[in-house]
Amino acid sequence: MSFFRRILLVVRAAILGIFIALFGQAIWSAILVVNLKTSPSFPWAVVLMIVLLWMIWQYLGGRWWPRSNSDTRRRYLRANSVPARVFAWAILSGALSLVALSAYWRVMAQIIRMPSGVLPDMSMYPRVTVALMVVMGSLVSPILEQAGICGYCQSILERAFSGPLAVLLAAIVFAILPHPPMHSPLWPRLVFYFSTGAMLSVTAYLTKSILPGLTIHIVGLLTFFVLVFPYAADRPLLSEGGADWLFWIHGAQAIIFTALAAFSFVHLASVTAREHVS
Repeated sequence: MSFFRRILLVVRAAILGIFIALFGQAIWSAILVVNLKTSPSFPWAVVLMIVLLWMIWQYLGGRWWPRSNSDTRRRYLRANSVPARVFAWAILSGALSLVALSAYWRVMAQIIRMPSGVLPDMSMYPRVTVALMVVMGSLVSPILEQAGICGYCQSILERAFSGPLAVLLAAIVFAILPHPPMHSPLWPRLVFYFSTGAMLSVTAYLTKSILPGLTIHIVGLLTFFVLVFPYAADRPLLSEGGADWLFWIHGAQAIIFTALAAFSFVHLASVTAREHVS
């Protein structure tokens, strides 16, 4: 394949992946706004989005018309079941990565000021409605981003490039998606989400499935929304008082858990290789 055709393939894969990742999220945002404006006591948007997510997942997985590309859609989504041992090591690798990523975010929050909140003020709405919508939001973006980036986009890239290069390109595409906190400075957000995307793309590449990464993605999003993002802005900047003891603890946490995650991914690769041979 010529260099020009490879560039076109990268562009095509990126556009397709971004479209899949954002189209459903745009629908969710629209019906969420309408729901809150018209009937906030009844969260009908959650019910509707469950149906829409199911339909999107089924179509991306090869269901319905056109039948001529059903197999291609199923392969690109790669929502494949994986052996229990592979799944367990993938989850462990992802969990260690999340601990490291949370430390990196806290370290960056002491280098450059981060926003104090990631969610709009919803105190005027019923708590049940808010809770259901937050849970739904934490499902919508992981499902669609995994399907679009680690599924379709990365599957296309792996056909033309080596695995590591496909992972790198998919991570770049993941990083340029709009991610919370939206008002945070650009470079920490890009670094953070490139690292997150690399972790999720490596998981998909090694397991040949987006299901382990999807689990990690959902847990990670909830964890960061509840335990990390809201408190990062409270940390003093280095320029205001130097490095405190928490800065050094978080720095050590980042280094240690990055090493543990790397070791776990290496073991995941060997476990996956043995499973494929057997």
